[in-house]
Amino acid sequence: MTLEDSVIRAKDLYKGFAIKGGVLPALDHLSLSVKRGELTAVIGPDGAGKTTLMRLIAGLMAPSSGSLSVLGLDSVKDAQEIQSRISYMPQKFGLYEDLTVAENMNLYADLHGVAKDKRPARFQKLLEMMGLERFTGRFAGKLSGGMKQKLGLACTLVRSPDLLLLDEPTVGVDPLSRRELWDILKEFVKEEHLSIFVSTAYMNEAEMCRHVFVLNKGRILADGTPEDLRNLARGRTYRVMPEAGMPTRILQAHLLDDDDHVVDAVPRGGEVHFIARKQGMVIPCLEAGGLKAEADEPRLEDGFMILLRKAEPSVLKSSPDSERALDEGGRPSEEVNIRVKNLVKKFGDFTAVANTSFEVHKGEIFGLLGPNGAGKTTTFKMLCGLLPETSGFLSVAGVDLRKARTRARANIGYVAQKFSLYSHMTVRENLNFFGGLYGLAPAKKKERIREVVKEFHLENRLDMKAGDLPGGYKQRLSMACALIHEPKILFLDEPTSGIDPLARRNFWRQITTLAARGTTIIITTHFMEEAEYCDRFMIQDNGQLLAIGSPSEIRRKLKEPRADMDDIFIKIVDEARKKGERNPWKDSAGA
Repeated sequence: MTLEDSVIRAKDLYKGFAIKGGVLPALDHLSLSVKRGELTAVIGPDGAGKTTLMRLIAGLMAPSSGSLSVLGLDSVKDAQEIQSRISYMPQKFGLYEDLTVAENMNLYADLHGVAKDKRPARFQKLLEMMGLERFTGRFAGKLSGGMKQKLGLACTLVRSPDLLLLDEPTVGVDPLSRRELWDILKEFVKEEHLSIFVSTAYMNEAEMCRHVFVLNKGRILADGTPEDLRNLARGRTYRVMPEAGMPTRILQAHLLDDDDHVVDAVPRGGEVHFIARKQGMVIPCLEAGGLKAEADEPRLEDGFMILLRKAEPSVLKSSPDSERALDEGGRPSEEVNIRVKNLVKKFGDFTAVANTSFEVHKGEIFGLLGPNGAGKTTTFKMLCGLLPETSGFLSVAGVDLRKARTRARANIGYVAQKFSLYSHMTVRENLNFFGGLYGLAPAKKKERIREVVKEFHLENRLDMKAGDLPGGYKQRLSMACALIHEPKILFLDEPTSGIDPLARRNFWRQITTLAARGTTIIITTHFMEEAEYCDRFMIQDNGQLLAIGSPSEIRRKLKEPRADMDDIFIKIVDEARKKGERNPWKDSAGA
C-alpha cells in the first residue's frame, strides 16, 4: 500500500504510561497501515490499547516513540491540522443534554467552523439519515440511548471529514439501533468515499468492515479481511444439540472446561457452537453423553477467539464446587422467586410499562430485552425496589414490595450498568465496605470475602484501587460485592456492555454456576446472543410486552428453528411496530 493509499500509517509505535514501579506499555511497537476510503475495524479485549491508538491518531496525545502519520501528516508536528480534517467520536461523546437536537448540531457546527449557509443542506441530510428530523426540538437528555448515539454521530459529521474515528460507537445500543447506525456508516463510505476507522466490541460489526486489525496488549495479533480471520478456524468449528431438557449454557460450560480439546464454546441458534483444538478431534464430554457434533461454518469471532486464546492461554478455571453445582443443578425449580401481576408505571401522562405480568422461578436466568427506551430499565428498577410501581402487584423472594421494600432488598444483589464501585478504594476495601453495608457480622464478613475473592479470581488484585482495574476485573469485583451477602436474587443491568468475547465467556461461566446453585438471575443486555443463556426472556417495546418464553419456544412460534437472536429480536420488534397493535404474545405472558 502506497503512502497516498493510506489514511493512517504507524511504524514501531510505542506509548507507555507511568505507573507505580515502572511503565505500562499501552501500545508496544505497533505497525499498521489503514487504507483510504474504506471501513476498517480494530478489535481486541479490554485493555488492548484501542482507545490509546484512537487518541494518538486524533492528535490528542503524543507517542513515546515510533512514528504515526495521519492523512500524510505527522501526528505530533501537524496535530492541529489533523484535527481540522478529521472527526472523532469517543466512547463518551459530549452531548449537551439540556440543549435540543438542533442546538447540539449548531453548537458543534460552530466549534468546527461550518459556514452558516452550508448548514441547512448538511443538517437536513444528517437528520434524515439518522431518523431525527422529527426530533429537532427535543432535548438531548430526553432521547433514548440509540437516538443519543445517532445524534452524537450527526454532531461528529456536521462537516464532511477526511477521516472519521469512532471508539465503540454502539456500546449499550440495542440491535435495531446498531443496524441503523451501521447502515448509515456504510452509506457515508459509499456516497462520500469517507475513510472510517472504528473500534468495536461486537464481532458481527467487524464482519461488516473491509479490513480488521486484532489488537492485544498493544500488539497486532493479526489483520486481514473478515474472511481471512474466519479462515483461521476453518475445519475446526462444530455445532451440537444438548440432550433434551439441558440448557445450552450447561453444555457450553462443560465444553469450556475441557481446555485440552476445546478452544471456545458459545450457545447459538439453540445449539452450542464450538472450536476444537484440532479438526476431527474426539471431545470426551460429548462422547460420554452420546452427543454427536456436526461441522459448522466459522465466523470472524472464531478466528478472534483462536488468536486470543493463543495469546492468553489462561482462562477462568471452574472450581470443584462449581463442577458439582453443574452436575447436580442446571434447571430452575418450581419455586417462584418473583411474581409480577398487571404491573403499570406512569410518569405523568407517559406510560413507561403497561399492564405487564410474568413469574420468575428459583435458579432461573430471566432476560429483560428491548430497544432503547422500551421500558425494560423501568421494569428492572421496579423489580429491584428502586422505583415504586403506579399500580399492580409485585413480590420479590416472597415479599410484597409495596409493603416491605427494605426487607425485600435484603434478598437482592445488584450490579449496575456503570459499576457502582468506589474507585479510590482498593479491591479489599470495597469488599469490606459492601460486607458491612449488608450487615454481615465481622467473622462472617471475613469468611465471605475469602470465598468471593477465590470464586472471582481476585487474589492478585486485592491491594489495587478499583478505578485502576481493567474492565473485566471491575466486573468481577462488582459481582463479588453484589454476592457477598449471598442474596437469593441477583439483578444484572447490562453487565457485559463493552467487554470482549473472552471476558463474556468467563462471566457467563460464573452466572451458569450461580444459577445451578439456586440463585435467581434477572439480566438486561444488548448482546442479543446472550438471550441464549436465559431459561426464558421477555422483549418489551413502548412499554408493551411483545414476547416471552424460552429461546426454543420463541423460535418455534416464529418458525425460525436456528435463527440468531439478533434476527429474532429485530423481527419481533419490527413486526410489532408495523402492526401498531398489541402483540398476540401478550396473551401468554402470565404465570
